[in-house]
Amino acid sequence: MLAAVSIYSAQDYPKPPQTAKHMTRHPPFEQLGRDVIQLEADALAALARLLDGSFARACEILLHCPGRVVVTGMGKSGHIGGKIASTLASTGTPAFFVHPGEASHGDLGMITPQDVLLAISNSGETEEILTILPIVKRMGVKLIALTGNAKSTLATQADAALYCGVEREACPHNLAPTASTTAALALGDALAVALLKSRGFTPEDFARSHPAGLLGRRLLLYVTDIMHTGAEIPLVGEDASLREVLLEMTGKGLGMTGVLDRDRRLTGIFTDGDLRRVLNHGVDVYSAKITEVMTRNPKTTQADRLAAETVQLMRALKINGLFVVDADNRVLGALNMHDLLKAGVV
Repeated sequence: MLAAVSIYSAQDYPKPPQTAKHMTRHPPFEQLGRDVIQLEADALAALARLLDGSFARACEILLHCPGRVVVTGMGKSGHIGGKIASTLASTGTPAFFVHPGEASHGDLGMITPQDVLLAISNSGETEEILTILPIVKRMGVKLIALTGNAKSTLATQADAALYCGVEREACPHNLAPTASTTAALALGDALAVALLKSRGFTPEDFARSHPAGLLGRRLLLYVTDIMHTGAEIPLVGEDASLREVLLEMTGKGLGMTGVLDRDRRLTGIFTDGDLRRVLNHGVDVYSAKITEVMTRNPKTTQADRLAAETVQLMRALKINGLFVVDADNRVLGALNMHDLLKAGVV
């Protein structure tokens, strides 16, 4: 058989990647990182100085928008737009993101005349955005532009054009969107926070948008949502023996038992810690009465109190459990630190 002969020369094959030996020497990675952060910080500082009346006009348009804010952007600007839309929505300004390419293929139906379009384009000439502008403008939709080109088509057609241009990108070739996307993101955050303050948006309002988050649980969860009630509450009368108290405490598993007077008011508490102290002093568990060893006038909490406040109270008092009482000191429920941990408040 004849041996196969290659018709390609060595220069036709791709060169192997450079090894560390052949790579260009560069400053330490830490310095490279600091340079990028400093360049973007300088870009943001310049952006703050350039903020003008257009920002106020944009805020007024968004504040009085009867519909929703529709954010759009292509490529990296689209990723920034998604984050801006999310931030607006979570801070009291209904908003969502629409991809400009998909918009011209049916998603324009998501936009109504009551909405405001927030378009992001560093060049201001992004084809996919310019394609949908005539339709959007014909609908009477207000347009806010975030662009690095104040004389661009997008800027000139906008009801409010916000300049977010940068002197140069952090990319050494001045190509990859870096400082410009940081500037656009910061400007979007500035809009969201300005609107938040104008609306009087509170931490409780924020929590309602984040019920699954830690802040949501801290601001929306009350003691009544967590506490044990009814037969789950460990309670005995003042005539109970210490042995009966231990059986009640073991059966209910909260590490404590409440002691009630004849009017069913809470007069004392006995905890696991009290039991250790009793045993250390040699008290006869079988003959002692609960009134001899209980802690009188125990600290309590209320059902309508925030669970997060109860956590702070328990930590300050260095206790692991509390009874929940009404205005007449009658027991409504009980909870311990494990319940708060399970609820995600701690």
